[in-house]
Amino acid sequence: MKNPFSLYAKKKKPSEPARHAKRNWKKHNRKISFSNTALCLALLFLFIPLFVIIFYSFNESKDSTFTGFSLIWYEKLFLSSEDLWHSLFNSLLVAFTSALVATILGTLASIGISWYRFFGKSYIQSISFLPMVLPEVIMGVSMLIFFSAIKLSLGLFTIFIAHATFCLPFVFLMVSARIDEFDYSIIEASHDLGANEIQTLFRVIIPAIMPGILSGFVMSITMSLEDYVITSLVSGPGSTTLPLYVYSMIRFGVSPVINSLSFVLIIAICIITFALRKGLKSFASAR
Repeated sequence: MKNPFSLYAKKKKPSEPARHAKRNWKKHNRKISFSNTALCLALLFLFIPLFVIIFYSFNESKDSTFTGFSLIWYEKLFLSSEDLWHSLFNSLLVAFTSALVATILGTLASIGISWYRFFGKSYIQSISFLPMVLPEVIMGVSMLIFFSAIKLSLGLFTIFIAHATFCLPFVFLMVSARIDEFDYSIIEASHDLGANEIQTLFRVIIPAIMPGILSGFVMSITMSLEDYVITSLVSGPGSTTLPLYVYSMIRFGVSPVINSLSFVLIIAICIITFALRKGLKSFASAR
């Protein structure tokens, strides 16, 4: 049975002061302010290059002059760009594997540092953020020296190790932010109900911090896909990723096929982003 007071509250009209305040707020926000102007300029700065890439992906000519609408570069992308797709496959393989390892290690590290006391805890917390603040050149050179010292051949495996290393602190930071908002009474309730630490970890803690884990995983994939500096230093023969392949094409002039691939990736990323956004909202509401 529905509460009649709730029905009345839904049908009740807002008061005159509330309507007056709403009109004033709308009137004030119609004015052009510095913050709105800065926001529009920033959005234009970010999105105009994307629109330019999309526009020239349909250009019939290889030059910057638009000569006519054509799908020739999409045809070449899907039918005669084996090396490009191979480099994209290498990037995706390294991105997903390194992001998975970084997410697992970063999540466990965040849980352990947040809830356990041990010697050197504060030092570990400080050191874990070093890959976030160090220049990529320093990280790349240090990893190259390390791989050379242990006689490890450069290739996809060394790229995977490097990417997992610099992605781990970002996962650690995002999961730690989620843990800071965690309700510890849930853990006490699970212990009162007879659950041990392993059961509490997989059935209580991880589902509760899953939005932070997924956010760290997606960020790690993004950072891995776009990295060039560290990848160029620790890569070897047969381990060309997409950023390395695109950069090598600059010497001969960038083909419009790259524009077509960029548009395809933009569409795929938008679909994945909106799907994850909706999924995270549903997951959070279900919790």
